[in-house]
Amino acid sequence: MTYDPESGLHLPSPDDQREQRLQLLADLGLGAPSNRFDAFATELARAAGEPYAMVNLFTDEQVFVGLHCPEDGDLPAVGRTMPRDQGWCPEVVERGTALVLPDVYAHPRFAGNPVVDAIGIRTYAGAPLIHQPTGTVLGTVCVVGPTERPRTSAQARLALLRERRDTLMELIGQHTSHVLQ
Repeated sequence: MTYDPESGLHLPSPDDQREQRLQLLADLGLGAPSNRFDAFATELARAAGEPYAMVNLFTDEQVFVGLHCPEDGDLPAVGRTMPRDQGWCPEVVERGTALVLPDVYAHPRFAGNPVVDAIGIRTYAGAPLIHQPTGTVLGTVCVVGPTERPRTSAQARLALLRERRDTLMELIGQHTSHVLQ
């Protein structure tokens, strides 16, 4: 990530995997929201104890092909897309490793993100969706919420995200294996 002094934000670096990712997503038939990804996000939100969960694919924007958000009206609803420079998933995609922020306010680099104010996010946990055998990062699976979590929760949240990410990648692989053969 590069720091933009004009906006005061860390912005994603140029996306070296963009073309490969777009082609792979097209080849795999991924990119549109689906009930199976929504069900996955709902189960992930429940397991994490958070109101929001996403299966997020990266194109020219972030596309939430799986989305769970609160329906009670107390918390803001979110749409199916978000700019690539918002949220914390761009960091996960760029690094290719998971990121757990029990309290985003405790990290000045991440506290100034527009999502903090837009929907009141205080906690984030995300893991990359890495296509094997190419190593291309397709997007992320993540949970976010309005209440900070204790630092001691980070390892458990990381384990949950990795396990659910691996399950999702197996399902994607089973569903699309015929496409790449």
